[in-house]
Amino acid sequence: MPSFDIVNKVDVQTLDNAINVAKREILNRFDFHGSKSTIDLDKKAMTISILTENDMRLDSITDAIRSRMIKQHLSPLCLDEGKEKYAAGSMVKKDISVKQGIDKEAAKKIIKDIKDSKLKVQAQIMDDQIRVTGKKIDDLQAVISIASRGDYGVALQFVNMK
Repeated sequence: MPSFDIVNKVDVQTLDNAINVAKREILNRFDFHGSKSTIDLDKKAMTISILTENDMRLDSITDAIRSRMIKQHLSPLCLDEGKEKYAAGSMVKKDISVKQGIDKEAAKKIIKDIKDSKLKVQAQIMDDQIRVTGKKIDDLQAVISIASRGDYGVALQFVNMK
């Protein structure tokens, strides 16, 4: 029986490329000339650490990261921005975690929308992904269009179409 998975995964290498391009963009900007701003990506913990002098520069850096992610075809919905923490002296530090996987609430909303569509498919939650099975590939493609139109607060990818 045909099936596919609905997942929320971020390619670490593409995210690393987006962060590196954002770093170079920040270094070349005139308003950051002489700045002690740093951007670090921890690939294991999937967190982005930003350290800069003031809130205005912090906002500029996060905007640059978001724009680079969009240009690399990554959704900025996967960023979970925490609160700013003031580091030593006048420096501002912010840690942004990168969310992966679909949480239970969003998964329940997706499954509810699939069941409300009255298509002959079955959807089930498997850890942090959703598996959708059906007899017709056309029904599965309709589910993909329904899920991609919905607003669930996470970036969705559709993989393993068999």
